[in-house]
Amino acid sequence: MYVQGFIVPVPEGKQAQYVEVAQFVGDIMVELGAIEIVEAWEDDIKDGEQTDFRMAVKAQPGEKIVFSWVIWPDKETAETAHEKMTADERFQGDWEMPFDGKRMIFGGFKPVWTAGRP
Repeated sequence: MYVQGFIVPVPEGKQAQYVEVAQFVGDIMVELGAIEIVEAWEDDIKDGEQTDFRMAVKAQPGEKIVFSWVIWPDKETAETAHEKMTADERFQGDWEMPFDGKRMIFGGFKPVWTAGRP
């Protein structure tokens, strides 16, 4: 198993547009081997003293935090999917993303422990 995680600030009024883009991209990720994708909209985020989700992405007033992850069978599948998506004609052309991609943080993770799932 390999996990990619993402945190992004999205203007509150663009939730529907974000979900539409996430579903489009998610369907292609599943086509390319993703096992599970979760897109979670901010519900209960506290302000931290040292750091927090909002500080991590330099969220502005009126923006909500989206926390998402993709589970792949392995890192190789995730990397191959990324290469294929980069070349996929469905991603060509002008895209209006409903968030500032420069403030998105993301990374890949190798699980060291899991519970509750086979």
